[in-house]
Amino acid sequence: MALVGYARVSTTDQDLTHQITVLTSAGCRKIFSEKMTGTRKEGRQALDECLDYLREGDTLVVTRIDRLSRSLRDLQNRRLST
Repeated sequence: MALVGYARVSTTDQDLTHQITVLTSAGCRKIFSEKMTGTRKEGRQALDECLDYLREGDTLVVTRIDRLSRSLRDLQNRRLST
């Protein structure tokens, strides 16, 4: 069982440092990060890699739920389509 982190900012001029610091402090040893808008499902390669990396018993950690997906329905649809 592992804590796996995911960090995302919406634009390339935003900084991931704070999210990565929080995830590291929470005990995440593996962190996936990207600079990509959350409004599109396409192109979120780090999210896809993160979800593929997770194993049974792992815990996915995000600093805020909106960093992961715009809605639970979007996240569910992402998993059903991959």
